[in-house]
Amino acid sequence: MPSREDVLKFIAENPSKAAKREIARHFGIVGAARIPLKHMLRDLAANGQLEKRRKRMLRPGDLPPVFVIKLTGRTADGELLGIPLNWDEEHGEAPTVLALSQQSQNKFNPAPGIGDKALVKLMNQDAGPDATHCVRVMKRLEDNETDILGVLRIDKDTKIVRLTPVDRKQREVDIDPRDLLDSEDGDLVKVEVHKVGKYGTARGKVVRRIGSTNSEMAVSEIALHTQGIRNEFPGSVIAESENVKPATANGREDWRDIPLITIDPATAKDHDDAVYAQLDDDPQNEGGCIVYVAIADVAAYVTPGSPLDKEALLRGNSVYFPDRVIPMLPERISNDLCSLRENEDRPSMATRMVFDKRGTKISHSFHRVIMRSAAKLSYQQAQKAIEGVTDDKTGPLLETVLQPLWAAYEILKKGRDKRAPLELDIPERRILLNEDGTVDQIVIPERLDAHKLIEECMIQANVAAAEELEKRNTPLLYRIHDASTPEKLENLRDFLSTLNVKVPHIGGLRASVFNNILDKFKDTASATMVSEVVLRSQAQAEYNPDNIGHFGLNLRRYAHFTSPIRRYADLIVHRALIRALKLGDDGLPHGVEEKLPAIAAEISGAERRAMFAERETIDRLIAFWLCDRVGAEFSGRIAGVTKSGMFVKLLQNGADGFIPASTIGMDYYEYVESAHALVGRATGETFQLGDAVQVKLVEAAPFAGSLRFEMLTKGKTKGDAAGRVAKHKGWQARSDSKPKALRRSKDGNKRKRTP
Repeated sequence: MPSREDVLKFIAENPSKAAKREIARHFGIVGAARIPLKHMLRDLAANGQLEKRRKRMLRPGDLPPVFVIKLTGRTADGELLGIPLNWDEEHGEAPTVLALSQQSQNKFNPAPGIGDKALVKLMNQDAGPDATHCVRVMKRLEDNETDILGVLRIDKDTKIVRLTPVDRKQREVDIDPRDLLDSEDGDLVKVEVHKVGKYGTARGKVVRRIGSTNSEMAVSEIALHTQGIRNEFPGSVIAESENVKPATANGREDWRDIPLITIDPATAKDHDDAVYAQLDDDPQNEGGCIVYVAIADVAAYVTPGSPLDKEALLRGNSVYFPDRVIPMLPERISNDLCSLRENEDRPSMATRMVFDKRGTKISHSFHRVIMRSAAKLSYQQAQKAIEGVTDDKTGPLLETVLQPLWAAYEILKKGRDKRAPLELDIPERRILLNEDGTVDQIVIPERLDAHKLIEECMIQANVAAAEELEKRNTPLLYRIHDASTPEKLENLRDFLSTLNVKVPHIGGLRASVFNNILDKFKDTASATMVSEVVLRSQAQAEYNPDNIGHFGLNLRRYAHFTSPIRRYADLIVHRALIRALKLGDDGLPHGVEEKLPAIAAEISGAERRAMFAERETIDRLIAFWLCDRVGAEFSGRIAGVTKSGMFVKLLQNGADGFIPASTIGMDYYEYVESAHALVGRATGETFQLGDAVQVKLVEAAPFAGSLRFEMLTKGKTKGDAAGRVAKHKGWQARSDSKPKALRRSKDGNKRKRTP
């Protein structure tokens, strides 16, 4: 018989061979001798030296041969790191494992990324300095409904506790009063479901109390959790940010005499870009201008592979909610050291660009500088000054700074007009909150020349960065935007044909073709509808180390350089410039090329999650705001059409709500996809994307962020629009046709005939 120490050593070294039969085989124990081995293993378990997991014996705290992990980060070499999903905290802190991905991936078995769950196999292999164990990823696991976010409801009389999920597709969950974690009625909590049956209510326990739904942050907290967005910095990241020392002017060009200014929203807390312009006095460039753009030098404080850098990569970008910002970097970095504050020295990455009188860029150069912002202005403040209304701050800057900036913008506009980027003018909602976090009003901010000026300066700086790095064969992350797919273009052609607009059947279309379409409907009732459909026909922009150009901006080379405080892609580009131009030893590490595809995929995913979270939060805030207006009537436009119904956007506040097709009139409505319309089978009554309608609010579900309307307006049954839709569908609707016979139920109510 082996000793207890021998058995424990074998189990520790061979967790995949720790079943009783395999232990006996290893030590050559056969026949009746297995009985003493069985007693030994039982004693070791009773003493707490072993524990049985399924058919295997493992030491407490040891990882099983196969288990599930959640991927939480990456090493400096780009390898994935994770922690066991169901770790018993009695064994201490969960170990970090190095997760090696499978070599072959396809659409049926996609590569895992940060935030995913994966089934892994324990490997007998060195894990390196970042992890305690090495595992091989066997399979990426789809998200399930074991974790549910919802509002706790405690009945005062019966003391029955239930969770009302924020996602209306999920079922209610019963909670044992002993598993509340000090949560109270009305609290937003996260529940782990541990029993789900075909019948009855699922059961679970509270695993995290997020806070009261009456707090101003509750609504955005829902979006953070549903989208898996990190909102708390680890202690190591905070400690590193607090210990960072301000950068000095050593080794930098001195640009403090250049009167660069920041122009941002009035509520902005961080300022990552500053601009200055002047007319070019070079006789060889008569009528041209010089534009200076200085960007916060985040690379001076966030070094590759540091805790700050790893956390920034995990977040990918900052997330903006009406009530707060979830920053990519701690406040010490984003709002202090890297913010280009007025009259304070700040390190910057800067570019000097020269344009001719036609707005064509002649040359550019990049510099690592120390600068000092001459003024902090808001968009409205700068615009008013140009229009003749100055204040104590803009008055002294008008002739020397602001007017030259606007003169340069007039030159840049010529180049932009010649380039003809896609000109989609879709107004964006902005929610203004009261002090208690509730909605005060919803506004659509005016689009000013000051906005366009800064936007064009940033675009040109981004182009210069991409061109510089490509010229020097330095790896970078491009911002790419593919052209529309043939399928999307065909759908757009079908829709426009219902409006008597023909689109040429040629290969890929240029942005100018879309602009011509938009111009046809400018200042008409259909303008917003057409803009929405053109937008839906476009591909989604993303980050990629391989360049295909940017279709929407009509640019061959484009990268994000101007916002490293809030976007990790920009930090990559800054480091690449530092490396390519030998501007310091904190540039892009060598060997990073093979990691860039994975980094691009992760930050593109983070961008989409942020977009969804921001949109969901706005929808929930508006639903809360309209809760007490159920029964009220509103004017709106049809913003989307599906088989099941229509989405309507209210004109007054931009709120979106749904009208089920089953609640419209007494006809049966068929979905005409090419026309984005619902058409009555018997009457030809037509509801089409962009139609102006009157609706009544019949339901507001705040936590789900959804509104349900009732249609008050009759659809089009006569005229060109309805006729074209019907003709496009293949039949001519008759305005005098009668609805088909309707069945009556036993209670006498009319019901639609089943189609």
